[in-house]
Amino acid sequence: MKQMAVLTGILALATPLALAQTSGQISTQISTWTSDPMHSEVDFNIEHMSVSHVHGRIGNVAATIVLNEADITKSAVTATIDVSTIDTGVAARDTDLKSDKFFDVAKFSTANFASSSVAKNGSGLTVTGNFTLHGITKPVVLTVEGPTGPVPGRDKKPHSGFTATTTISRGDFGIGAKIPSAMVGDTVKLTIELEVVKQ
Repeated sequence: MKQMAVLTGILALATPLALAQTSGQISTQISTWTSDPMHSEVDFNIEHMSVSHVHGRIGNVAATIVLNEADITKSAVTATIDVSTIDTGVAARDTDLKSDKFFDVAKFSTANFASSSVAKNGSGLTVTGNFTLHGITKPVVLTVEGPTGPVPGRDKKPHSGFTATTTISRGDFGIGAKIPSAMVGDTVKLTIELEVVKQ
């Protein structure tokens, strides 16, 4: 699975570069941006017993954006999310979520995303791609706000930001298959916060 994720990432990163070479674009129109680990995370929200919502975060996100500065729709993004860093603020619940009843991080420690298309959507973007979680790959559509910036960071490099949202079905990915949706909802709302740094 990890080898497949690496191969997918390489192909996704190579695509816009190949387009630039074949169309005669100058190399300065293609830039690479990587996530700032201190300011990037995935937040989630899921219903509990139809009366409340549980919120959590996954703080270890490594993303790479290959940005076509002349045409953002020819850009590509890949991301690896360390599911073992899941944090809901309740240690016992986090342990349960990491177990084989839910995410089974001993077998599936990471989730991966690789974009297949980028489209403009008003002032933002729609990014479609394949999301692999719990060993299962499904297409997802991200509604993206951004980019914001760029602004210079303390490292003297340009920093930019994106906020992406989507919803997934935990059942589609085999998460908590034995847990009824009346107890833990099936729909999971995801918010991805990325601060990226130009390399």
